Amino acid sequence: MKRIYMDNAATTRVTEPVLEAMMPYLTEVYGNPSSIHAFGREAKRALEKAREQVAAAINAKPNEIYFTGCGTEADNWAVRGAAYAQKRKGSHIITSSIEHHAVLHTCQQLEREGFTVTYLPVDEYGVVKLDELEKAITPETTLITIMAANNEIGTIQPIEEIGKIAKAHGILFHTDAVQAIGAIPMDVRAMGVDMLSLSGHKFHAPKGVGALYVRSGVRLQRFMQGGAQERTQRAGTENLASIVGMGRAIELATADLAGKAEKLTAMRDRLMNGVIEAIPESRVNGHPTRRLPGNCNVSIRYIEGEALLLSLDLKGIAASSGSACTSGSLDPSHVLLAIGLPHEIAHGSLRFSLSEENTMEEVETVLEELKAIVTRLRNMSPLTPEELKTL
Repeated sequence: MKRIYMDNAATTRVTEPVLEAMMPYLTEVYGNPSSIHAFGREAKRALEKAREQVAAAINAKPNEIYFTGCGTEADNWAVRGAAYAQKRKGSHIITSSIEHHAVLHTCQQLEREGFTVTYLPVDEYGVVKLDELEKAITPETTLITIMAANNEIGTIQPIEEIGKIAKAHGILFHTDAVQAIGAIPMDVRAMGVDMLSLSGHKFHAPKGVGALYVRSGVRLQRFMQGGAQERTQRAGTENLASIVGMGRAIELATADLAGKAEKLTAMRDRLMNGVIEAIPESRVNGHPTRRLPGNCNVSIRYIEGEALLLSLDLKGIAASSGSACTSGSLDPSHVLLAIGLPHEIAHGSLRFSLSEENTMEEVETVLEELKAIVTRLRNMSPLTPEELKTL
């Protein structure tokens, strides 16, 4: 049975060029970048080359890039670090109701520590309401943190407009760009972003490595205490091989964004339109056009998302019913509830996330299998179609 992987928003495959770039730093160039001998200096050069590659991908300066263990760490550091560094000025933070839990749970913890947080509503497509953002700003507001693109429904936020609002009020602006890097252009200067989080394994680098962009002049409280790594701001010996891999991966991922987006958008649209055409009582979640090129999130009524996932898995097809970080929860997605879906529809959601390694042939196979699965599961229901529609 041929397997089809359409869960790239959860993680991606490490590609051969990335693995090839990493291998010497696992076996031959194994020095500690902090060591002053030749082994260490060689490792340090590789570390700084990767820093330059990451910086170039987002139009930043190399000294504005700090390596982390993952996107979640970068989010935590940005939000907590900025909140505490700015505490004398104020203790109010603004975020959205559909952020990744790396941001939401961090904000909730800060509330327990005495900070005030406003969770902005979104419209039916998952877009932050800019007028609500303006209304939420107070003299105590020190940080706005809004993701660049949503990990579940793929909606792209108006980051440049949010950046202008933040700058006009003298407020720091952080964006979680974990899903956006390698999918859409990201320019920290043009967007007016003060901090940006990214994670390597979302664009074909290994798991366990990420980065935080911090604009020159922005002060953050240190995330970890210890040695002087990352210019004394993030202690701990750097994960050199993975950092080298991330540098090469981001270089490759951003080399032809327009060409990649064209291919992904064609497959995504065929998948979304195919589901709507072939399966009654289905709907697309997220913005119809202002969304990540490879994201297809659909809800299919009268069926649990878990049953759909398990049935697809038996056919060798990997997808998701929400974000990978919440797959152990029985509760419906907070993102789908925030865009106004009732519980029973939110429970029947599927997320297909494509990469450039997918093909149109695979899309057609998924559509064929999904239609058959939905028909079978609905036929197994003890309720009649008329009774199902009343649910």
